[in-house]
Amino acid sequence: MIAFVIAGLVLYGLSSEVLARMWQNLVDRPGGPMLFRFFLQPVMAAIAAVRDGISDARAQRPPFLWAVLTVSTDRVARLDEAWVATARIILLGLVMDSIYQAIEFDAFHPAEAVIIAILLAFVPYLVLRGLVTRIARRWFADRPAREIR
Repeated sequence: MIAFVIAGLVLYGLSSEVLARMWQNLVDRPGGPMLFRFFLQPVMAAIAAVRDGISDARAQRPPFLWAVLTVSTDRVARLDEAWVATARIILLGLVMDSIYQAIEFDAFHPAEAVIIAILLAFVPYLVLRGLVTRIARRWFADRPAREIR
């Protein structure tokens, strides 16, 4: 993803015109072709977040985003977990956005593809994993120990 951002900077630079075009392109995406990706990627991220959030609850780990923001000793390891859990979803998003850009713009803007992939896959994962952990903890607390596994 870093290579995509660097490629975008090399190809298009960073000026107010480029930022305005990027913003307009990002805002126009939900109305264009391939609308299904705006549902597909967050749903896939939610599935990964539910799986990992339940694992966190069973392991008695703190909610994900809260731990990343407040516990500096676990921050890198927890973020690595999140990147691994969402890597396929992000790659799928990069491919889908590349196809979208080829159809809609007849050009490729790599930095925009990265932004969209992160917004549709990684951000929902970050938010949902902690919520699922909190809900699962309460649910597990109400059940006898033998039923949890």
